[in-house]
Amino acid sequence: MPIYEYECPDCGSRFDRRAAMHTPDPACASCGAAKVRRLISVFASTGGAASSPGPEPGSAPGGCCGGSCACGAR
Repeated sequence: MPIYEYECPDCGSRFDRRAAMHTPDPACASCGAAKVRRLISVFASTGGAASSPGPEPGSAPGGCCGGSCACGAR
């Protein structure tokens, strides 16, 4: 189940809830107002290519003997 973020227009508080996609929006966690606004949020990804550091800025591609090391190969 996804986690949805909400904001209350009455008191300005923000909170999140884990709910099914078609579950009705909850009441405000702080003031109990019935009308809250679902916020668009960014999701996090762990592992895979998104978390690999990649090459250093300014370094040449190719690794050792590909022109970016000091082994002397050209």
